[in-house]
Amino acid sequence: MSATETAARGRTTLAMLAEEAGVSLSTISKVLNGRSDVAVETRRRVEELLDKHEYRRRGASVRASNLIEVVFHELWSVEIIAGVEEAARANGMSVIISVSGDRHSPGPEWVQGVLARRPAGVVLVASGLSTLVAEQLRSRMIPFAVIDPSGDPSPDLPSVGSANWSGGLTATRHLLELGHRRIAMVTGPEDVMCALARLDGFRSAMGSRGVPVREDWVRFGDFDTAGGRAAAEGLFAGDDRPTAVFAGNDLMALGVIEVATEHGLRVPQDLSVVGYDDRDFAVLSRPRLTTVHQPLKKMAAAATRMVLRLGAGEATDQRIDLATHLVVRESTAPVAAAAD
Repeated sequence: MSATETAARGRTTLAMLAEEAGVSLSTISKVLNGRSDVAVETRRRVEELLDKHEYRRRGASVRASNLIEVVFHELWSVEIIAGVEEAARANGMSVIISVSGDRHSPGPEWVQGVLARRPAGVVLVASGLSTLVAEQLRSRMIPFAVIDPSGDPSPDLPSVGSANWSGGLTATRHLLELGHRRIAMVTGPEDVMCALARLDGFRSAMGSRGVPVREDWVRFGDFDTAGGRAAAEGLFAGDDRPTAVFAGNDLMALGVIEVATEHGLRVPQDLSVVGYDDRDFAVLSRPRLTTVHQPLKKMAAAATRMVLRLGAGEATDQRIDLATHLVVRESTAPVAAAAD
């Protein structure tokens, strides 16, 4: 009797799957355990057979834990934790936090740890996810979703983001409506999707008003205060300077304001600054920061619900984008006639 015929009767064994796939029993075991030392083509063939015979779904009928794991490459938002906790608590679950890797992918030590911990699901924050890691998680039936993914996520990567292009457009239009035409943009890393989307929104707003973009005033940072400072040093080095800066996040906006002050510029009288995210400290800065509100808590809750639906075998959208809106405070003002 073939493995297919036996599977139809509900008695599939690993040995039968190994025979049908033309691999050893240990290779089947490695795929099931998420091991990385399996050739990509072999893994694909085994995964297809496992799906075909529904082997993992029968073996994973009991959830391994009631934990949702949140993974940061740097811990930067309490709102995200609060959003995950809210959705998890509504489903009788708890939350654990991991810090690992960089914006491209969590580190290998995390991968081995999460495969051993077997949480009910994983929410990754501002990170990418390699094909290998995604396959390892799927092979252990650990559902996952990414909040604000870096890079260009594949269509089958469950993810939640915000309307970054629209946010960049709105921030720039605000400055244009205040009369600014000499506007600089300090965005995030060139390999991060949300940074490029905010830059595209900036360019669209400028183009729609017929205002040329000064390419030497388009700077890439690192989403940290130091990145904002480094970009601003070049922008304010001489007399030919912008009257407004749209920064790709609030931390870089603070860096811009710091350097502007050191160069004797007053915010907003001499320079208007807009940030992005609307983090807690945006209302504590002086002046209080005009910024684009990104609904981080709602994004985290949506990603958690997505993970839970995937874990329950339910259909879900693979990509969700939530709306942003501008919060006007004291760091922006009409352009001074003399400055423009």
